[in-house]
Formats: sequence, structure tokens, C-alpha cells
Amino acid sequence: MEAVRDVLNRPLRDLRISLTDRCNFRCRYCMPREIFGPGYAFLPAEEILTAEEILRTVGILQDLGVRKVRLTGGEPLLRRDILTIVEGLSKLGLDEIALTTNGALLPRLATALKEKGLTRVTVSLDALDDETFRKINGVGYPVKKVLEAIEAADGAGLRPVKINAVIQRGVNEHAILDLAGYFRHTPHIVRFIEYMDVGTTNGWKPEDVVSAREIFEIIHQRWPLEPLPPRRPGEVARRFRYRDGAGEIGLIASVTQPFCRGCNRLRLSADGQLFLCLFASKGFPLKSLLRKGASDDEIREALRRLWQARDDRYSELRSLMPKMTRPEMHYLGG
Repeated sequence: MEAVRDVLNRPLRDLRISLTDRCNFRCRYCMPREIFGPGYAFLPAEEILTAEEILRTVGILQDLGVRKVRLTGGEPLLRRDILTIVEGLSKLGLDEIALTTNGALLPRLATALKEKGLTRVTVSLDALDDETFRKINGVGYPVKKVLEAIEAADGAGLRPVKINAVIQRGVNEHAILDLAGYFRHTPHIVRFIEYMDVGTTNGWKPEDVVSAREIFEIIHQRWPLEPLPPRRPGEVARRFRYRDGAGEIGLIASVTQPFCRGCNRLRLSADGQLFLCLFASKGFPLKSLLRKGASDDEIREALRRLWQARDDRYSELRSLMPKMTRPEMHYLGG
């Protein structure tokens, strides 16, 4: 079926599903500990979409063009039914089922995830030195265990593993060459991400952004790079390979080089809100349709109209947009 297109002629292709708003880390750019402490009220279990509701939604969205699903959080591996969800998605015939994780629970689940149909995995790792990484993740989690998680994923056949590193000025820009050097001569791909103004609790300031251009220059001066073409339309990371054949990296420049015009992603929060943009201030209440007896046809038409009316391009208009309260990254997913 032809993918539904929005006001800017962007097709619906990718769906990102936040399985939970809970996480076992407290990364400062996402869930700073002083805000998300022991007393923080996360979503009650009854408000979170069930596996059946998630699978029904994906099936409906396939009819509108969705071919790729990414499972996020929070930390998606905290869902006790994660294997059921992956297995159900694999039966839908999607082109790709991916998952983004901090890696803490990955070693014991990697093989089962692969067997159930997971296509690939992305692991977050923002520095290679323990002192920096423990400070960033907020719970003192060691680098060694994340590296073990990456190897577990590789051993399970979830390769190449993508490694996400959010770079913040004054925090971990020194980690750029460390990360690039460590994963050279491996099949794995480090994706360096500009620090983004998602949500309102992480204290984002423009001066804290290390631009993709800066990151490129730091790596290029040490190990010369050359561009690679995108693998598919709407790909967010600009790809580069080392000229000496030692692998590739990615740069995600949402702040300084917006890619709104190619954005084909829809986001589903853990409690059933659909967001047309990572920076949207509110979502569409899908859960109410799911739980009030709407038919698949009724839901499909509501979602068709939702996407057809979409004109979001926040990153292009960032400097012109008024300040507003937006959902946090842990709730919406990356």
C-alpha cells in the first residue's frame, strides 16, 4: 500500500515506540537525578499500552506505510513482556525491528531477542573513561559492562551494533576520539549526536552543543573521513567512512543541520499518545480509541488524517518557536 504523505509530502515509514517511561539510569541529558528521584511519579501500569495494543497499532500503521519499528524508552528492556512484543512484531513482516538500550540488561536478553526476531540494536555509550561515564549515567554504571553488552549483542548476531554518544560541551567532548578509536577496525558504528533541547528538565543551552561539524573535524584530523550515501530515505545520521578502510561513523545534527524535510517518523509514547515530532508539545490520544471500542478502520482513518495534516519542522524553526513545555525524552523516546 502507498504510504500516506503529510503536508510537506513526507511519507510515513518509521514508528518509534516508547515501551516504558522508566529507566535504570539517570543520564543528565535525559533524566537528571535531582528531578527524577525516588519520589518521582512514573506512569501507573494500567496507563501503559499492553503488548496486544502495541501490536494492533503497528498492524494498522503498516497499512499507512510503516515498514520499520524502533523500540525505545525509558529503558525498553525493563518491559517484562519485551520478548512477546518483539516476537509479535516479527510476525507482521516489517522490514526492520530495532531497539535502543543502555545495555545494562542486554547480556542476558541478546540471544533471545535475536531469536524472537529483533533485527538490530543500538547501545548508548557517552564516554569510554569510567569517571565521565559514571557521572553522565547518574548511577555509577561502569563502562566495562556496557562494552560487555555490545559484545553480547555482537555474539548473538545483532551486528553491526550502533553506539549512540550524546556529546555535550564541558562534559564529554574529550571522549570523541576515544570512542572513534575504540570502535575503528570493528563492524560497529559510533553515532555522535548533538545535545538536543528535548523536554524542559535537562537545562539545555545552545552553547552546550558541540556541533556535528566540530565533531567531524576532530575525527577527520586524526583519521581522515569521506562521506557515504544514505542507506535509505529519511535516515537521520550522516554517514562517513574512514579513508583507510577502518569502518564508519555517523553524525546526527538535529540542532545545527536540521533534517526535518526528510523526517518520516511517528512516535508512540508508553501511554498511547502519538507524536508527530520529537519536539511536539502534545500528542494524539490513540489509547482512548483503542480502549473505547473503535474499529481498525476507524483508527486507520483517524491516523491517516493525523499524518496528512502534519506540517511539523521544529528543528528548522527552532529560533522562531516560542518556549513551551514539551514531553521529556524518557517519556517520548528518542
